[in-house]
Amino acid sequence: MKRSKGQRQGTRQILRRSKSERGRLNIARVMHEYEVGDRVAVVLDGGQQKGMPHRRFNGRSGRISGKQGRAWVVEVKDGNMKKTVVARPEHLRHLE
Repeated sequence: MKRSKGQRQGTRQILRRSKSERGRLNIARVMHEYEVGDRVAVVLDGGQQKGMPHRRFNGRSGRISGKQGRAWVVEVKDGNMKKTVVARPEHLRHLE
């Protein structure tokens, strides 16, 4: 059988939710309003497919640089390069 080369390949453990996180969506994460310059962590939520960034950015932290529709534009460092990640608020967590 030919190996899958989809965007979500190899994500069985990455997108799995812990037992306490299963069930409904956390409404506080969805409704949270960010300001430009806020620090956020990109934490993928496997229960929500819309607005999910690529799995390589899971666990990375960055700064909010703008809004694009319902999603937020986050600047993340990938090695020495700065990359922009467009992610919905379900996949972001606010850092102090």
